[in-house]
Parts: sequence; C-alpha cells; structure tokens
Amino acid sequence: MKIPLIAAALSLSLAACSTTQFTEQANTIVPDKVLGAVANNAQSTDIITLEQIMADPDWFGRSPESWYWGADSNTIYYQQKQLGNPLRDLYSLELSNHNKVAPVALSIKHKVADKNGQLNQAKTHKVYTFNGDVFVKTLVSNTVKQLTFTSHNEENAIFLTNGDVAYQVANVFYAHNLQTGQIKELASLHMSAKPAGVSAPTSYLAKEQHKLINYIALQHKNSQLKQTQREQLATENQAINDSKFYFGKDNKVAQASLSPAGDKLLVSIASAESSRDKTDIMPNYITKDGVIGAEKVRARVANNRQYKEQLFILDLVKGTQQALSYKNLPGFDDDVLANVKAENFAREGKKYTSVKKARNIHIMQMYNPIKWSDDGKHLALMLEAWDNKTRWLTTVDFANNKLLTQHKLHDDAWINWRFNEFGWLAANANTTASLYYLSEESGYSHLYYKALNAKAIKLTSGKFEVSSVTPMQDNQRFIFKANKKHPGIYEIYQVDLAKNITPLTDLGGKNDYQLSPDEAKLLIEHSTVTMPPELYVQDLPSGDLKNNIDAVTRITHTVSEQFLAMPWTAPNVIAIASSKQKDPIYSKVYLPKNFDKTATKNRAVMFTHGAGYLQNAHLGWSGYFREFMFNSLLVQQGYVVIDMDYRASAGYGRDWRTAIYRHMGKPEVEDMRDGVQWLVENANVDAKRVGTYGGSYGGFLTLMSMFTDPDLFAAGSAIRLVSDWAYYNHGYTSNILNTPADDAIAYERSSPIYFAQGLNKPLLINAPMVDDNVFFEDTVRLVQRLIELEKQNFETAIYPVEPHGFVQPSSWLDEYRRIYKLFDNNL
Repeated sequence: MKIPLIAAALSLSLAACSTTQFTEQANTIVPDKVLGAVANNAQSTDIITLEQIMADPDWFGRSPESWYWGADSNTIYYQQKQLGNPLRDLYSLELSNHNKVAPVALSIKHKVADKNGQLNQAKTHKVYTFNGDVFVKTLVSNTVKQLTFTSHNEENAIFLTNGDVAYQVANVFYAHNLQTGQIKELASLHMSAKPAGVSAPTSYLAKEQHKLINYIALQHKNSQLKQTQREQLATENQAINDSKFYFGKDNKVAQASLSPAGDKLLVSIASAESSRDKTDIMPNYITKDGVIGAEKVRARVANNRQYKEQLFILDLVKGTQQALSYKNLPGFDDDVLANVKAENFAREGKKYTSVKKARNIHIMQMYNPIKWSDDGKHLALMLEAWDNKTRWLTTVDFANNKLLTQHKLHDDAWINWRFNEFGWLAANANTTASLYYLSEESGYSHLYYKALNAKAIKLTSGKFEVSSVTPMQDNQRFIFKANKKHPGIYEIYQVDLAKNITPLTDLGGKNDYQLSPDEAKLLIEHSTVTMPPELYVQDLPSGDLKNNIDAVTRITHTVSEQFLAMPWTAPNVIAIASSKQKDPIYSKVYLPKNFDKTATKNRAVMFTHGAGYLQNAHLGWSGYFREFMFNSLLVQQGYVVIDMDYRASAGYGRDWRTAIYRHMGKPEVEDMRDGVQWLVENANVDAKRVGTYGGSYGGFLTLMSMFTDPDLFAAGSAIRLVSDWAYYNHGYTSNILNTPADDAIAYERSSPIYFAQGLNKPLLINAPMVDDNVFFEDTVRLVQRLIELEKQNFETAIYPVEPHGFVQPSSWLDEYRRIYKLFDNNL
C-alpha cells in the first residue's frame, strides 16, 4: 500500500511541528496554535557539526528538574544542573512576585524539602524527611520544626490519625507525640527466631540430670520464676513496652507499611539470599589505583532464582502477627506456562504434564504498592506473580486475616510495568471507601473506579493511554495525562465519575504536570520535538471546562540562544502502513531540501530507539537528543532519516507492546522493512543506500536486521548491543521471553548470536566496557562468534571508561565520528 508523503489524516505537517507563537509581553502561549518548537529557525545559516552536538549538553541548556509546588500554591521549586559539573542547585520561583527566581540557600534547604511530605487530617501541617531527619511544617505560618537530630536514617514519616508523627528507622517503627515529645516504639522487626522460654528438659540425659543434681533443678526453677515475673510485668505495667516481632533467620524485610491509625503494620518477608552468583562480576580496566577492579553486578536471567514474599499483619495493640495466605487469590496456582513448557518439552522428544501448583507471589515492584485509607481502616496491595502474568489488586479483611481480590489482571504475555497506579478515595457519611486504578484489560491503559465489593466503573475509554492520575479533593474528579488526540501528543485532562472527559491543556508536544495544593493551577513541564523542557503555569477554570482552556504562562527560560539559532530539522510524524498488521507504524521522518526533486536517488539512515518499550515518534523533546541533532546533521548532508516506533514501542496499547512475546527481533525487523519500503516509495530513496544505527535495544535490532534480513541495510552500527538475551537481566527479559529454563526456544530465536552467519554487509560495533546494564561480555562473545564464522566485514570500537549511557564528550564524539564515517563510506 502506498501512502502520500504528507497526508492530513496520518501526519503532522513540518510547519506545525516547528512553529510556536509567543505573546512576549506576558510570556504566554496561545494554546490552539502550539504544535511545535522553535520559531524562525529557517533564517539560520549555521552549520551543524559533530564537535558541537557531541559536546557537554550544558551548551544548549539545563532544563528544570525535580520540580514541585510549594505548600502555599504560589511558590514553585525546581533543581537545575550546575554549569560544567553534575551538581544540582535548588531554585524557588514566586508567581506573585513577577515570577522572581532565587537560589535556595543550603542553610534553609531543609525548610523547603517537603515535595513528598504527608499532610495531617486537618491539612494544617505537613511532615517530611530531609537528610535522614524528620521535620514538621505549619502551613499557615510556613514555619518548620525539626523533630529528630540523629545519625540514623529516619524515613517514611507520616501523620497518625491521633496527631502523632510516625517514622521508621531500619526495621523499627516509632510514634512521636508532638505535644509531649514522648517517643514510643511501635514495632521492632527481628530477622531471627523468637527466643525460646525456659522449657522443661526433654532428652533422657537432661531429665536424669534434673533428677539427680539439685543445683541444676534449682537453677531451672529460678529461671522459670524470673520469666513469669517478666511476663506479668509486661502485661500489667503500662510503662513496659514489648514491641518485638520475629520472622526467622536468613530473612529480610522486603516491604513494611504502618497504618495511619498506628494500630497495624503490614510486613512482607523474603529470603535474604542474594540472586547474584559469585561469577556476576564486571572487570574494570581503568581504575584509580591502576589495578583491574572486579565490580559486582546484577544476576543474569539464565541463573536468577524465583522470588516470593510472605505477608504478615501485625496487630500492634494486641501484639500478634498473622500470616496472610495467597490461596484466596483467583489463579494463584495456575500453570500459566503450560503451553510454553509443552512446546519446549516436545522439541526434546518429551511430554509435559501440567499440574496445579502455588505460584511464587510478591508485592509488585513499583512506587508505593501499599496504600492505606486515610483513616487507617482499609489496606490495599498490588500483588504480582513471579512469572509476571497476573497481578491482583487486593484489600485485607482484618477480621478474618485474609486477602480479598478487588481486581485481577491477567496477560498471557506479561503485565506492563507501567499503568499500575491505584489509590483510595476517602469515605464520607454518604459513601463507602472506594478505589481507583489503571488497567490495560481493554487493550489500553484506562482509569477505573470501584467501591469496595461493588462492580468497577470504567471512566475512560478509547485508543489512548491514561497515566499520572491525581484524584481531586472532592473525590468526584480525576486529573490525568493521556495521548488522546494523537499517539505522540500528551495533554492533561479531567474526568468525573459521570465519565465526562474535558481537556485542561492544548499545548501539543509532551506535557507532564503537578496540581497545586489549592487545586487552582497546574504546573506543567512542556516540550516539543525541537525545544527542550521548560516550566509553565496554567490556571484551572472553574465551572464548565468545555472550550474554556486558559492561556498558559511560561515561567522558565533555560534553553540557550545558541541552541535556538541552530538549523534543526523538525521531522514529520508519519503513520506508515504495516504489511503485517492493521495498525500503522508511527515514525519520524527527517527530510532534506528538495528531497523529491533531484534526479539522483537519496541515501537514507534509520535510527532505532532503545529500551524496546519506549516511544520516540512523539511530538516532545526526546531523551535521544544527541541522536536528534545527529539526524539533523545527516539531513544537512542530504540524507533522509527515519526513526520508527516499531512494534513493542510504548504509547500504542497492549497488543503493540506484546507483539514481540517469545520472539524478539522478528516483528520489529518486519516493521523496519516496511519503513525502508516507505522511504523508497515516498521519499525518493535508493533501497541499496540505506544504513541503520541504534543503541541498547536499538543495537540489538541493528544486529537482528543485518543478520536475519541481510539485504535490508547497506551498513549498520550496533551500540551497547544485546547479542544473547540469556545474559541480560531477569526483570526485563523474563517478561518477554520467560526464562531459559522454561523457554529455551524463545531465547534461541530472539538472540542475534544464533544468526551471526547472516552478516554480509559492513557492521560497526561500539561497546562500552564498564556497562553494568548490557555487559561487555555480549560484545566479546559476538566478536568471537564472528571470527569463528570467518566474517571480515565488521569492526569493533571499545570505550574503556564508559557505562551503558556514555558520559565523556570525547567518547560521544569518537563514537559518532565512526558512525558518520561508516555511512559516508558505504551509502
């Protein structure tokens, strides 16, 4: 199928991607006209050079980081990197004082470090930790009181419902009375067996010893008397506090969360045994003492052990602990890999018999997977199976000490590590406690509302992804981020319990937000393809929101004039038809001048983004900013460049994400071929003069395309590449390929090293040596394989001091000089 180059239904025009209209006097953006980045770039005649774009990125700007509202809803705080070094400074910006910006002195930094603070029930005070100590801020006066002055690390500070402050020090929980200053130990968690009391002799020799030796019998009797007295004292004297709980030897606390009521504690216990093997090391050849360092690194998926946790509810009033069983979870013992195992067994001439068996289950590894209701009466947990094919949103029935499943999500491929947000809505006189949560069960991440023991209500629907949910104080509305109007544009929206969705922003590009404490304003981080992130503020209109979007005010200006003057190429975002499935492949296409008018066919380069599950064909600033600038340089040299969101990329729903299940590298290379064909048919490109490059997952796809579809590209550069997935980590790889023990078939057909014999075009391998993400071992094994296959058309460049993400500008420059030379010589 041939698609026109710029079709209104499938693309955003170049002009739309590169024009931003400012009202300079007020620093405001006119929302309905903002779809792009930098104005008036066309007049620039500057030449893009490798030396410039691979220099320390400080040259083009230091965008605001870790931004947040102050408690007064007027002050904004953000960090900014110092020029020429990795340190960050904290700044304050006052909206009511003409957006005055001032650095926050180190001496008062503790007074404004309440970004993640917790409010008391009256919302008059906020508690937070700074540098391991606990602080309480009085909001009306903006005064701060330091509660602790210790060398310990106090963390997880909260207000209890009685007004006390609670916090955690290692495995000990304390309550601090703000009126009296009294500190009470609520619970002390010990990883040992409970000390045995004075027991009667049991063995024959011991019994005889007690009969025959009066001294032994007397000592035993005295010990029993002392034990009885201690037990009576602990029971009858309120001055004595015994808060010890024991969980056995060789264990560790995986998670622990205290109820706001201060009466219960959820504890999750796991084995303290490390999944690392003694061979999990990484040689470091350039060290400060001149000797080779053996750095400890993560375990490989091929030898990583299964992981599980045991949950306990501690009653801090009664001093009891009760284990919570997973047997109430639907599907807890399903053999979810039965078909996979049967296929692998059959390959070896064996038959697999499926049996029911309890799966290893644990609390999901995400931000804040344990949520108490504000009054401490309800507890919700997000649990997942070790195989990551099922997650359970559960609550706890304290009366019967059991888990109650509020929502189950199963995926035959794997549960997304995104879109697991959930939380409580406060109960009032007319409602019961309710939950909200995100789920991909419809094929896209959407927002659901559920009163306890009632049917869930789906609040959003459509072919877009919802994230970053903020419930409003009235418990009737939610604010969220979504790519509703275009897969590559992320705006902020509001939805109510009647399912009415209204847009709050109309800026184009990518937008993240934080709602002000008074719920009157949004703090927005806004970026476009050619404009790095800056901060904006927008008032939230009251009443009917429809067609009532206020203008947004830009409050930071951190991008350099030098960057703004550069002749960057703003790409078109094109929806390319796929030859393999119905949905299009969204792609950025960078076009040189007169690309379709020359008699000579164009040469082209395909950049392939990393991470696999990542989106790069969006309308915001990319984390691959060097590659964006390099692509612009290539366009100046007459290249056409394409950057595809191949299947498995983020932003396009569950089916797109899981298309690579058990066969990484096949759907993506099919999409890459469709991209090359589109360039040939629509951008006057010579099919024999197309190269490719990419890093990490992009390096893996460079290898897979050149090994399994050797006529697709004329040359390629694989950067920090994966050559064998059995050597990568467990968390990422086992989701997609299961484990080598269960699914060797998936690993063998997904790993480039098995297809290296297919290489017949020039390949450049760029490998950092102190990469603790994709080990240098992947490159070493692949190079040896290529040598043994007698391949002569590859080169290897190594970078002795670089981690997975390069740091030194000299390394970046060397790497991209080699890539540029590869393309110049072969395309």
